[in-house]
Amino acid sequence: MLRTPLCDLLGIKHPIIQGGMAWVATAELASAVSEAGGLGIIGAGSAPPDYVRDQIRKVRERTDKPFGVNVPLFSPYASEVVKVCIEEKVPVMTTGGGNPGPFIGPLKEAGIIVIPVVASVALAKRLEKMGADALVAEGMESGGHIGDVATMPLVPQVVDAVKIPVIAAGGIADGRGLAAALALGAVGVQMGTRFICTEECIAHPVYKEQIVKAHDRATIVTGQSLGHPVRALKNPMTYRFQELEKKGASEEEIIAFGTGALRRAVLEGDWENGSFMAGQSCGLIHDIVPVKVLIERIVAEAEEILTRKLPSYVVK
Repeated sequence: MLRTPLCDLLGIKHPIIQGGMAWVATAELASAVSEAGGLGIIGAGSAPPDYVRDQIRKVRERTDKPFGVNVPLFSPYASEVVKVCIEEKVPVMTTGGGNPGPFIGPLKEAGIIVIPVVASVALAKRLEKMGADALVAEGMESGGHIGDVATMPLVPQVVDAVKIPVIAAGGIADGRGLAAALALGAVGVQMGTRFICTEECIAHPVYKEQIVKAHDRATIVTGQSLGHPVRALKNPMTYRFQELEKKGASEEEIIAFGTGALRRAVLEGDWENGSFMAGQSCGLIHDIVPVKVLIERIVAEAEEILTRKLPSYVVK
């Protein structure tokens, strides 16, 4: 059995966290991941607090296992959602898209484990000093909003820089990725794109099918002109977005063009106009399976690599 300090910190069976993807990470997916022994995460996105409260209660109707909520700090409702999580006594909160420093104290006072997502060593060190319980070091291979350092160099540098547990994210979709993350010093992994292609995920079938069909160079990064790069599958929408940036369109024009695109992808499967956010791990995803099957498969593969394959390379 594969057990790391992350399992003890969160009270979970397997060292796997599900990414808090807006519109995708609903109660259906989060509860399935938690029930299967990982840590399911509700993606608050830019949703209002009442929606998040409803999602929290739906998860609790489906499982009694630990779960969390992800709050992107650029959400206009971030402060209100944090308050809801405290009132609802959510076990874990992950954060992204900013510095959660002002929220860490109140969350920890409420007994909530705080795990910010970081894309740099500097932010990792700062958040450790502010009281974060663990960190997700997310490389630029991930889907959605990304940083500019890849997973392989980022994770060990963050591990070396802090004393709290580090979870690896970005480009991970199977047991090989989990084993590699542990070798880099992480205590577990966070996966987003891989969990889209599960039966419990509510994402539109077109979204799942396009990920399964994807290859190693199927993604593109847009939004760099705004200082907010986003990785998604190449499609008519992302090509038009790229053209707008090349032509020097104003920030207002670009934002207006992109508004609602993720929702169109997730809920409507609109291949022409949707933003199908996905990481570079999409080329490793070839099927749509139940969450329980996926997690058990990943853990079994990682155990095989760590206990049999890698030790066979060491010659005494």
